[in-house]
Amino acid sequence: MLKEFKAFAMRGNVIDLAVGVIIGGAFGAIVSSFINDVITPLLLKPALEAANLTRLEDLTVFGAVKYGMFLSALINFVIIALVLFLIVKGINSVKKKEEAAPADPAAPPADIQLLTEIRDLLKK
Repeated sequence: MLKEFKAFAMRGNVIDLAVGVIIGGAFGAIVSSFINDVITPLLLKPALEAANLTRLEDLTVFGAVKYGMFLSALINFVIIALVLFLIVKGINSVKKKEEAAPADPAAPPADIQLLTEIRDLLKK
């Protein structure tokens, strides 16, 4: 059973998934910092000042419902989703260009090459 688990864990897909999760966590921290340190002070500062708050997370209603935390998480999600969408779109466009470009435009197809060789042999 240990050998099977090791074979499963060392397969490429599992390792790729683990790397993706770790990078995703780091990316989430970057986006959180971007929201808290850039977006909130620049774009949301007037709204926060009107509410006499310094952080988006401090927005509450009825004292206990922290809808500011929800708004912060929502903004984080939208930015992460947008960036991932742009990354996947870029990767897909690169793949389409690679698939559209022929491997060797100067070389004739294999069947034409074979027929040319047969013709040359028959001439000899």
